[in-house]
Amino acid sequence: MLAGTPSVFVRTSVCNLRCRWCDTPYTSWKPEGSDMGLGAILADVRRCRASHAVVTGGEPMIANRVVELTQGLKDLGMHVTIETAGTVYQPVVCDLMSISPKLANSTPHEREGGRWAGQHDRLRYQPEVLKKLMAEYAYQLKFVVTAPDDLTEIETMLKETGAHRSRVVLMAEGTDPETLNTRARWLVEICKREHFRYSPRLHIDLYGNTRGR
Repeated sequence: MLAGTPSVFVRTSVCNLRCRWCDTPYTSWKPEGSDMGLGAILADVRRCRASHAVVTGGEPMIANRVVELTQGLKDLGMHVTIETAGTVYQPVVCDLMSISPKLANSTPHEREGGRWAGQHDRLRYQPEVLKKLMAEYAYQLKFVVTAPDDLTEIETMLKETGAHRSRVVLMAEGTDPETLNTRARWLVEICKREHFRYSPRLHIDLYGNTRGR
């Protein structure tokens, strides 16, 4: 919903899921990164001079001291968004809970011999956690879509969680403009028909599938 808003991203490393198409494998499949104290992170954020902060991952809700981090960002006067898969609850401080429940299209049945598939499938959809997050925060539900058939699973999740259709955002899966443009053609029509929001992958359009600082 805030696509195009100048924002500073704080990316945490490590994830409890293993999406087969994960575009930040350096935070999930092979976690890396440097240990930074809370003060150093907030100082870096302050230097960026943005009014919006996005805490993302990996899975930020399993990050050490994430509640303190979000409070620190809020104390800087920032609008705070959390990007989460919605599998874990933490009493974070945020203005927008951007929840991206993972569909069956994310399960890594073949990647690394499928060794993560069982855990991923068991954890990827936690309706009670979703309902708690949706009840306590302003939210959006962002679904990563690979095929029109994904809509059946999305509708089931909306029914089970009571999510409002006006808060649903659909985004095509892909890391290159060609794939995204092809999928956008039919995904936009679904959004128009079902009264969902459509989200581009703006960073891919602008910079390609490149890693940020």
